[in-house]
Amino acid sequence: MTEYGIMGDRGMPIIQIQIMEGRSPEKVKSLIQRVTETVAEELDSPKERIRVLVTEVPKTHWGIGGVPASDRQDR
Repeated sequence: MTEYGIMGDRGMPIIQIQIMEGRSPEKVKSLIQRVTETVAEELDSPKERIRVLVTEVPKTHWGIGGVPASDRQDR
């Protein structure tokens, strides 16, 4: 057994990102690409092994200071 596990595998990095809904598909695609590149560089991991999961949360389900983001005046 090595420091990385039984087969010397460092595992598959999985990055979960939760953002408020409303960004364009192009922005989400760019986010996925840039996060993948950064993680690959920092962890010295092949991009093919990196998984990025982006969850868009409705503003009605995102609370800020006890108030749904959809109800806030400072949006």
